Amino acid sequence: MASKVYLVACKDYAEVEAKLSRLMELMGGMPQFARQGEKIVLKVNLLREASPEAAVSTHPALVAAVARMARDSGAHPIIADSPGGGYRYNRKTLDKIYHTCGMHQAAREAGIEVNWDTTSRPASYAEGRLTKHFDIITPVYEAQAVFNLCKMKTHVFTGMTGAVKNIFGVIPGLTKPGYHAKLNDVRRFAGMLLDLAAYISPRLTIMDAVVAMEGDGPGAGDPRPVGLLLGSDNPLALDVVAGEIMNLDPAQNPIIVEAEQRALTPTRIEDIDIIGADLKDVKVPDFKQPHTSARRFGLDPAPWYQRIIEPMFKNAFTVRPKVMWHRCIACGTCIEGCPMEAIRFVKERAFIDDDKCIRCYCCHEICPEEAIGLYSSWLYRLIGPA
Repeated sequence: MASKVYLVACKDYAEVEAKLSRLMELMGGMPQFARQGEKIVLKVNLLREASPEAAVSTHPALVAAVARMARDSGAHPIIADSPGGGYRYNRKTLDKIYHTCGMHQAAREAGIEVNWDTTSRPASYAEGRLTKHFDIITPVYEAQAVFNLCKMKTHVFTGMTGAVKNIFGVIPGLTKPGYHAKLNDVRRFAGMLLDLAAYISPRLTIMDAVVAMEGDGPGAGDPRPVGLLLGSDNPLALDVVAGEIMNLDPAQNPIIVEAEQRALTPTRIEDIDIIGADLKDVKVPDFKQPHTSARRFGLDPAPWYQRIIEPMFKNAFTVRPKVMWHRCIACGTCIEGCPMEAIRFVKERAFIDDDKCIRCYCCHEICPEEAIGLYSSWLYRLIGPA
């Protein structure tokens, strides 16, 4: 039986409630997903402090609309997430990010609560192919269902961040860098994400693509109007469709590549039933990809000569994060979030040690001042692209 992904045009957040109602109507109605008395976590994307207009986080208008529909179905929804790896998972951090990203407003409008529980619980997942143990934030661990409210964005490490990648937010704050340190190969990291997504098994996934992010996402890209809401009960299927809309080659999407290696389905657009808007009408052929998109994630390996000399000329064959000192305010977020302790203060500004850096781009992702740029050598630009 083919997986289904639903597409509804939504040109502006002012019409998101009506368009969400249409999306849920196509999917069989909210009562199919939110049941009487259930505690449901609305797992949003709250990477860092950023206004809704920056397209960094799930828009509060969508969160409020989903919350109202779930509450009206008799469920008890709560907004929760653990922000990016450079942020401590505590009440002070949550309060600032909830405020800046509009989650306090969304909760008030919907008559629900935001999560304040900053504890976590160990979870075992024997079926995991790569990762069998996780540390999960308590509200997700205790919830009877998770609604995965993700954002359509590019990602400098994983190509895109959508349904599967958004679930990484159930790992508490400063625990995240440890996963990057242990799994610094992007294919292994993608395998962990697939295990985590299978464990969490969100009952409903809705992607905010009214205004997406292109370029060097997930935190420093550019807003790009796409005008869509996407829905599915299968996060992998939703990511396949989102990748098509974003014009991302599946061979450059490590999550899709790893899923194909595991014989998970679906990984091909041909195996998905798309209901609602016509895919050919909503594709964005000029969607700007990250600077790092030249890296070869596909099933075909990099050329033999590149594999031999790349370790010896690391800076030439990779995109380097580099601090723009005129923007750096020495807040220390990048230092907290670096899994390899490759960043330190020099002359009251952050400095990245290229030899220790594993090119996970966590620092670029979470910097609240967008003070970490991405730089590539002429050799990378010459031979990097597939």
